[in-house]
Amino acid sequence: MRLLATLVKVAVFVLLLGFAIRNTDPVTLRYYFDTEWRTPLVALLFAFFAAGAVLGVLSCLGLIFRQRRQLARRETAPVAPPPAQPALPAEAAVETPPARRS
Repeated sequence: MRLLATLVKVAVFVLLLGFAIRNTDPVTLRYYFDTEWRTPLVALLFAFFAAGAVLGVLSCLGLIFRQRRQLARRETAPVAPPPAQPALPAEAAVETPPARRS
């Protein structure tokens, strides 16, 4: 299984490397006030991918911190003992087997 996972990782890496090698043409990203940024297409795609990954992680931080607070509260809260159950009489505890048919 590890061999298969390694082969898949190598194949994806080779495909992405080929994509990067084939797309080295410079592109221009134009901003406001006539400013522009000229860079290879691969670098621009990687920059926007990284920015999206960072924004995705930042959007999850609120949920992660809220769950950590809830877990910390749950661990420090005293645990209530389970409710006591009434004792059963000895006759109720032993079941009688059903009658056998012949």
